[in-house]
Amino acid sequence: MNLAEKILKGEILTKERLLKIYENPNIDTLDLLNEAYILRKHYYGKKVKLNMILNAKSGICPENCGYCGQSRDMKQKQRYALVPEEQIVSGAKVAHENNIGTYCIVMSGRGPSNKEIDHISRTVEEIKSNHPQLKICACLGLTNDEQAKKLKSSGVDRYNHNINTSENYHEEVVTTHTYKDRTNTIEIMKENNISPCSGVICGMGESNQDIIDMAFALKEIDADSIPINFLHPIKGTKFGEMDELTPMKCLRLISLFRIVNPSKEIRIAGGREVNLRSLQPLALKAANSIFVGDYLITGGQPNKLDYKMIEDLGFEIDFGYNELKERVE
Repeated sequence: MNLAEKILKGEILTKERLLKIYENPNIDTLDLLNEAYILRKHYYGKKVKLNMILNAKSGICPENCGYCGQSRDMKQKQRYALVPEEQIVSGAKVAHENNIGTYCIVMSGRGPSNKEIDHISRTVEEIKSNHPQLKICACLGLTNDEQAKKLKSSGVDRYNHNINTSENYHEEVVTTHTYKDRTNTIEIMKENNISPCSGVICGMGESNQDIIDMAFALKEIDADSIPINFLHPIKGTKFGEMDELTPMKCLRLISLFRIVNPSKEIRIAGGREVNLRSLQPLALKAANSIFVGDYLITGGQPNKLDYKMIEDLGFEIDFGYNELKERVE
């Protein structure tokens, strides 16, 4: 194929061509993964970035996202308001002590109130005073320009707001907000010089064309970091009985996102343990970033297994202190 070589020489691949490659049964997934590895190695060598999530507010959400155990349609036991500042600060200490480069503060809900923004901003200021090299990623939902400015001034480095799926398939996933609502929030963050993080959830019944569209949408958005989540079906949700993914399909998906977004941080995220299973190490041939520990309301594998996986691959932890892309002010 020599895809990677052509991309590194500046060739632009079209959606039509990538769809043909993705669907071609004669193109072996491991061959496609090797093309992705050439790109990953070119931009990131053998380094792996580590991320940790704090679920700072759980449930209490008016949205009807079909994949989410925290949606309004679920009777979730794990419901609580925004946790105290000291608990968030404590989580940052844990991240620092475990060589985590990026600490992700996540809130459920449609979007934060101004009071919640103030709460997060004060906390981030304290974290930055204690751990100035720790990157802070906020994931708080739909926001406005004023809130973004407060987050930026407090020291928030990155903001996560996933597109989750393609624009075409969006209404099959959620109807209480639009695809444009999501992309607008990403653009607001970019305008305020906050690094944009946006990704997807694969395995929700989307078509192959949707997958291609998702990869190209993130290229157009120019997301610095792209988390790839794999549906971890939660009983009672719209997609709770869905089971469309195999380990090899997951590897093919990750390879595709690397090929379309060759220089970006590609992170294997939620659902990797249950969907990639024994092939998790191979995913790092395309991805250069992982979450360590638990997710929001689903568990991850023990930290020591992730560190051992990185070591066994001959890879090394990338602290990335000086590598976070700065948006041009």
